[in-house]
Amino acid sequence: MPLPQVAPALVRAVLSAEDARFFEHRGIDWDAVGTARAWNRAHAGNRRRRLRGASTLTQQLAKNLWLSGERTWWRKGREAAIAVVLDRVVPKKRILEVYLSAIEFGETTYGCEAASRALFGISASRLSTAQAAHLAALIPGPAWYRAHPAAWERRAAFIERRLEGQPLPGGLMAPAR
Repeated sequence: MPLPQVAPALVRAVLSAEDARFFEHRGIDWDAVGTARAWNRAHAGNRRRRLRGASTLTQQLAKNLWLSGERTWWRKGREAAIAVVLDRVVPKKRILEVYLSAIEFGETTYGCEAASRALFGISASRLSTAQAAHLAALIPGPAWYRAHPAAWERRAAFIERRLEGQPLPGGLMAPAR
């Protein structure tokens, strides 16, 4: 789906939830890597705490398009290398556009347009802030969040609160209606 046709609320929700510094880093957010590393070390003995990740949208796109989902340092290294190159040769807006069109929202649901139609019966161009927050909340684990609706609702509410008064970043313009 062309980026100008995606509801601004969804763009804001996905960036807020998945990569708030997308327009500031060069494929890898080293600040987020440091924060995640410190968190994971501090909570290493607590099995109830989920590990915190630091993958950027660019890294996620690289993994989804060219790599497997295996959890190895080898795959992560290749993902990082691809993300750095991708960030240098592809405009940020295009990376975001492809990401939104390819990300998994469910077992057989890929891309924001398909997810919006499947979950809400409307185009991704017409999503409200609450609907956008619900879609963004699914991204880290669509199957898990759908199986745990209370957790999905809490994450969506958290994302929605973060969006209050937040403008579109990086010079993105609202779509023409």
